[in-house]
Amino acid sequence: MSDKKKKTRKRRSRNGFLDMLNALLTLVVLGLVVGGALLFFATQRFYAQGDLAQDQTFTVESGANLGSVATQLVNENLIADRWTFQFGAMAQRKEGSIRAGEYRIAAKSSMADILKEITEGRAITYSVTIPEGFTSWEVVKRINEAEYLVGEITQVPPEGSLLPNTYSFERGADRQSILDRMAAKQDELLNEIWENRAPDLPISSPEELVILASIVEKETGVAEERPEVAAVFVNRLNKGMRLQSDPTIIYGITNGEGSLGRGLRRSEIEEKTAYNTYQIDGLPPGPISNPGIEALKAVANPATTDAIFFVADGTGGHAFAVTYAQHQENVAKWRVIERERAAAAAEAQAQAEAAAARDALQAEQAASDS
Repeated sequence: MSDKKKKTRKRRSRNGFLDMLNALLTLVVLGLVVGGALLFFATQRFYAQGDLAQDQTFTVESGANLGSVATQLVNENLIADRWTFQFGAMAQRKEGSIRAGEYRIAAKSSMADILKEITEGRAITYSVTIPEGFTSWEVVKRINEAEYLVGEITQVPPEGSLLPNTYSFERGADRQSILDRMAAKQDELLNEIWENRAPDLPISSPEELVILASIVEKETGVAEERPEVAAVFVNRLNKGMRLQSDPTIIYGITNGEGSLGRGLRRSEIEEKTAYNTYQIDGLPPGPISNPGIEALKAVANPATTDAIFFVADGTGGHAFAVTYAQHQENVAKWRVIERERAAAAAEAQAQAEAAAARDALQAEQAASDS
């Protein structure tokens, strides 16, 4: 082969390689341009204002992953493109940071806003309020009826073992978890109060403190007088007197399962039962409710008074007395108030019945005239 032919073949080979290299470089550049354009477009879309017209809630179920959440967001019209959302989450390395819960997505939220909300935001919380003095049966009933909780409580906790308060939770929380928190708070608080109790109280254990506090809780709805009511019972125990508390009798009848719905009968006051503090010495065998913080504190540190009697005073509170004679005077005043209220109620009932009779006659007359 001549040298000229060899040179020509080498030139062609070199030109073909350069052509291939140029083509490859062209493809790389084109890919970079297209990729850059796509990246720019996706980034713009990820941060662009959304189309959501008003605030909306969104629930991330427990165990959900990035793909399922993105699909759910599309299905609920919160985002238009799942792939852009997923790309943005992975670019920010948040694909493993999505937290279960119910979130409030603000109107016009971008995909970036939504991702931040479900990875860094606070889930919507709800609450259930347990009033002071609720029995454990009443507590379980209220929690079982509360919305947004799951599971059902079938076993009533021991009386006095729960701390009444308002408890927050996220949608889907287990009902039993609320009870567990109430019990833990009660244990924590009771230990603290017991450690800071007044000396020489006629109670020998935290359990007895809860029993007496549960009675105080049921005897008065006026927070300011709880220490004085507690002092009356403490004074009675110190003197060896019976507590003589109506709520204890009622608990012995109902077992804490709802209200009695009527006044006590004489036979019930005279019947000797474990919870009838007119008939037994000292404390009943257990609490009659779940007392609140203030009732527990009142028993641990009662007011300084010599009073051993109290009776309703007609204002929602009570009149206190040191002697039985003073107490009888207070009782007489309360009886007058009771009679006046009964008379007023009877008069109101009579007026209501008269009005109903007039309405019936007028309706009858109108019907006959037509």
